[in-house]
Amino acid sequence: MSFNTIEANRRDGRFADREQLWLFGYGSLIYKAGFDYIERRPATITGWQRRFWQGSHDHRGTPDAPGRVVTLVEAPGEVCTGMAYRITPAVFGHLDHREKNGYLRFATEMTFADGSHDEGLVYIATPENEAYLGDAPAEEIARQIAESHGPSGPNRDYLLGLAAGLRELGAEDPHVFDLETRLRAIENA
Repeated sequence: MSFNTIEANRRDGRFADREQLWLFGYGSLIYKAGFDYIERRPATITGWQRRFWQGSHDHRGTPDAPGRVVTLVEAPGEVCTGMAYRITPAVFGHLDHREKNGYLRFATEMTFADGSHDEGLVYIATPENEAYLGDAPAEEIARQIAESHGPSGPNRDYLLGLAAGLRELGAEDPHVFDLETRLRAIENA
């Protein structure tokens, strides 16, 4: 699969027949929506964990020097905290473009703070996409984030914005917070 997944997501058409639906955001969508939404609520999904394993060739890096952004990897029993947005399918054009660097739409069950549940969609970059970087030592990931810059700005801002957004939600994420600590140590060295 190529980096650009816009057409794959358009062909999929998942949820296009609904007037409204929930979108689960677990990366930059936590702190920066950038689109019109009807409602926004903290939510969790189960069986997934956030990892900086996806390359960013179009937002936080370049084709020659990709940054690193988060995707979800399966993790039975784990709970991933994020932000859910009630949207209309009209937003898909913006979202498909924003998430075009390897992300595909998947259905997911979300749990809200009041204990209620609903199905929605989530964009996940799977290992099959060409921009997938996969696991690496934490120090290496932090250094790549410290050095990467793309059209949307420094990769460090993505990591720091995500860490701050997770703290505002009261969420624990050892992977993100460890990378944040390592990034600050690199910058202070």
